[in-house]
Amino acid sequence: MSKYDLVFANPLMNAAGTLGFAPASHDTQALSGLGAFVTDPLSLGARTPAHGPRCLPYPGGFLLHTGYPNPGLNTALRRHAARWARASQPVIVHLLVQKVEDLSWMLPRLERLEGLGGLEVGLPPEVDASAAVAFARAAAGELPVIVRLPFEQAVQLAPAVVEAGAAAISLSPPRGTLLVANKSGSPHLVEGRLYGPSVYPLALAAVRAITARGLPVIGAGGIYTVEQARAMLASGALAVQLDGIIWKEGLQIWNCWKSMLA
Repeated sequence: MSKYDLVFANPLMNAAGTLGFAPASHDTQALSGLGAFVTDPLSLGARTPAHGPRCLPYPGGFLLHTGYPNPGLNTALRRHAARWARASQPVIVHLLVQKVEDLSWMLPRLERLEGLGGLEVGLPPEVDASAAVAFARAAAGELPVIVRLPFEQAVQLAPAVVEAGAAAISLSPPRGTLLVANKSGSPHLVEGRLYGPSVYPLALAAVRAITARGLPVIGAGGIYTVEQARAMLASGALAVQLDGIIWKEGLQIWNCWKSMLA
């Protein structure tokens, strides 16, 4: 089990990939309702954007296919570490890892920084149980670690990952495929992450299944109303991460929802 607990002043936070790599200085008041700020995913090396369509709507939500572009950890530290230290809420750095060895390079650079409330480690979609445990063990260190599990495997993998040292589980967006036409009109398939209200029933079921085992989980997926957030928390979630609703409603949502959830 984790030797570090996660403590949030309030149960609202953004999901990775929604608000950038650091809180903007001019958004300090707007972001005061967050229990923590979660960065966009950072990999060890730089990643470029995916080719082709990146946002595809469908009834009940939308599919994102971005490739998680980012400048790589070292460049991100030069650009953003000072703002993490000055942030008015704890910063949780989301690490996008493909190999366990990546963490041995990433953790020492992060553990000496100020202003970090923890790490969130996003695992590859195809991860199996043994690899998930290896990632959780490798991430254990001086900061509490949230392991973001692939949505489709979260209930199955959560017990072993918590036993391996994760302070909590979070849920990645589920993945799906849409058929779209390219510029020439020929149809082709696009795979990506699913967001929107249609995701919520699946997300709430996953949270309930994980908390029923007595495991710590941060709820996420399709939360678009205060009532939905309350249901996640009433089901035992430590906190909730918001995604698509932020792009729809903007930053003012935090203080409004904070008062409603009090």
